Amino acid sequence: MKPTLDLNADLGEEVTDDEALLEVVTSANVACGGHAGTPEIMRAVCAGAAERGVAIGAQVSYVDRANFGRRPLEIEPSLLREQVAGQCELLSSIARAEGTVVSYVKPHGALYNRIVDDAEQAAAVLAGTGDLPVLGLPGGVFLALAEQAGRAAWREGFPDRGYTTDGRLVPRDQPGALLAGDHVVEQALSLAPGVDSLCLHGDSPGAVQHAGEVRRALEAAGWQLRPFVVPG
Repeated sequence: MKPTLDLNADLGEEVTDDEALLEVVTSANVACGGHAGTPEIMRAVCAGAAERGVAIGAQVSYVDRANFGRRPLEIEPSLLREQVAGQCELLSSIARAEGTVVSYVKPHGALYNRIVDDAEQAAAVLAGTGDLPVLGLPGGVFLALAEQAGRAAWREGFPDRGYTTDGRLVPRDQPGALLAGDHVVEQALSLAPGVDSLCLHGDSPGAVQHAGEVRRALEAAGWQLRPFVVPG
């Protein structure tokens, strides 16, 4: 049997071609109002995902639209929990109306990177997301806490991002943070055996083209692409 792998992308952020990416990916991380997204856009993405059998994930974030959720925030855990819960509830209600469900959670931007090492904020995100499976960076406290709580925790890799020697992502304001061209495909093939899902950033230049190239290369290398969670 062929090995399986998921391809995900950040959608509903008003910065890319959601419809085109839905033709390529198997899971969609849908912005649910914290850093981007509106109910109308969420509805359109959920409907498109449901039509294609693409799994829907809640892309929760700091409530910081001015900075696209990419600025770390010092925030009380109780408030973070409430904000995350509100984002999940909003997207869940829209998904149900479109005949599908939210199948997992993936934090966005600064929150994603913060909870790799910040146990307090990681616990707040988990508390605000019920028992949904979570997607995150391998080796971080977020996935570890989820597993300790008996929740499904899936490992993610980034073909278009640079990595530090300790397996963290290179900050976007530093050299080597973003990869382009053939390097994206090369890194996708390199990361694939060690993760459950690969993320193709929807806001990166050439996102749709890179997504198609990565998918074709993975399939040519013998990977079967499908969601890591069964869409509702």
